Amino acid sequence: MLIQSLEQKTKLAMMTVIAAISGSVVICGFTVWCCVALVAKEREQIYILDGDIPFLAQRAQLEANFTMEAKAHIQLFHQYFFNLPPDNDYIKWTVGKAMYMADGTALKQKQALDENGFYSDIISSSAVCTIMCDSINFDEHERKFTYYGTQLIKRRTRDMKRSMVTTGFIENVPRTRNNPHGLMITGWRTIENKDLDY
Repeated sequence: MLIQSLEQKTKLAMMTVIAAISGSVVICGFTVWCCVALVAKEREQIYILDGDIPFLAQRAQLEANFTMEAKAHIQLFHQYFFNLPPDNDYIKWTVGKAMYMADGTALKQKQALDENGFYSDIISSSAVCTIMCDSINFDEHERKFTYYGTQLIKRRTRDMKRSMVTTGFIENVPRTRNNPHGLMITGWRTIENKDLDY
C-alpha cells in the first residue's frame, strides 16, 4: 500500500514537472516570437527630430518608389552630363559626377564629344549649355527608359535649340555618396540630337 502510494506520488510529481517544463517552453517561445515581431515592426519606423519634437516617419519599400527614384536618377545624370558652362574645371567636375551614375557607355559618349571638340568649343565660344527634361518614359519590367529633353546652347553670336532623345537601362547598385539613388544607367545612347527651328 505504501509502495503504491509512493509510486502514484512519484508519477504525479513527474507529470507536474513535465507540465511545468512544457508550459515554460511554450511561454518562452511565444515571448521570443513577440519580441522578434516587435523589433521587425520598430525597424520599419523612423523618427525625425524637429528641434526636440520627434515625428514618426514611415519607411517606404524600395519597390514602391523605384520608378520615382529611377526617373530622378536619369534626370540628374542628364543635368550633370549636359548642363555645361564655359569653365573647364566645372565641366570636368560635373561630367565626372555623371560618370558615377552610368557605365562605360557614357564614358564612350564623353570621349567622342571630347574628340569632336565639343567641350573645347564651349570654352572657346563662351557658350552655355543647358538641358530641360520634357519627359521620361520608364518601363519597370524591362527597366528601360527613354529620355526626352530640349538642349539650349547660348553663344555670343546666336542661340541654338536642340531636341535630345536618349535611351538606356537601369540597374541596381549599392548606394554611395556619389550615387545616392543606388542605380546605374547601362547601354546609354543618344538616338536623336537635332536642331529645332525657333
